[in-house]
Amino acid sequence: MMRVERMTVVANRSIARNIFELTVTGELARRVQAPGQFVHIRPEAAGTLLRRPISICRVDGDQKRLTVVFRAEGSGTKALAACRVGDALDVFGPLGNGFPTDRLASGAHALIVGGGIGVPPLYELSKRLAARGVAVMHVLGFRSACDVFYEDAFSALGPTWIATEDGSRGFKGRVTDVIAGEGLRYDAMFACGPRPMLQALAAMRGDKPLFLSLEERMGCALGACFACVVRVKDDETGTAYRKICADGPIFEAGEVVF
Repeated sequence: MMRVERMTVVANRSIARNIFELTVTGELARRVQAPGQFVHIRPEAAGTLLRRPISICRVDGDQKRLTVVFRAEGSGTKALAACRVGDALDVFGPLGNGFPTDRLASGAHALIVGGGIGVPPLYELSKRLAARGVAVMHVLGFRSACDVFYEDAFSALGPTWIATEDGSRGFKGRVTDVIAGEGLRYDAMFACGPRPMLQALAAMRGDKPLFLSLEERMGCALGACFACVVRVKDDETGTAYRKICADGPIFEAGEVVF
C-alpha cells in the first residue's frame, strides 16, 4: 500500500556519466511488492513543483532500504544528485503494477533487455527471477563506455552482454543486434528503455511473451491528471488509452499500440 514518507539518505554516489545511485531508508521500503514499481520523489530544490518518478532499482525490506538509479539532467534530478547522507527526502510510493515474475517457473529462461536509464528496474527483477530458479540473461544498451553501469551486478546473476552505439564497450550497435547475432533463445522477455527500442523488441519477439516497462513524464502519478497515457488495443473500439502511472508502467507486448 502506498504512503508518503520522509526517508533518510544513507548513500549517494556517481556510478557513470551523470548517473547516480541513491539509497534511502524508511518503512516505505517494506511496502514494495514487485520489481518494476516506482516512487515519486520531491527534490529539495527551489522552484521545483512536481515530484520526479524514478523506478526502484533495489529493495531490502528487512533493512528498510530502497535504491534508485537516475540520470541527473534537470533541476530536480540534479538536486537529488547533490543529496548528502543524513538528508531527508519526501517520497511517495510504491507506485505501479510491477513485472509478473510468476509467469515463469523454475528452469525457464528469461531474457532481460535494458536501454540506458531503463536498466535500473531490471536489476531487482533479475534478482527475484533468479531466486525463483529462473535462468536469467541480460542485454544492456548504452551510448558509450562512460555510460555503462551495473555490468558486474547483472553478470553475477547470469550471462550479460553490453552494446554501445559507438562500440567503445562490448558490441557496437543496438540490443536487437546482440539478440539476433548471438541467437539468444528464451521463454519470456522483459524490457525497459526508450520507445524505439521497445518497439523493435516487440517486432522481433515472435510468439514469446514480452513484458514492457514504459518510461514517461508524470504529473500526479495517481492517474488523476492524465499526463501519462499510452494507446492500447481494445476489442470493441479498436484503440483505447491506459494511464502508465496507474495501469502500468508494465504492459504486455501486443497490448500497447506504439
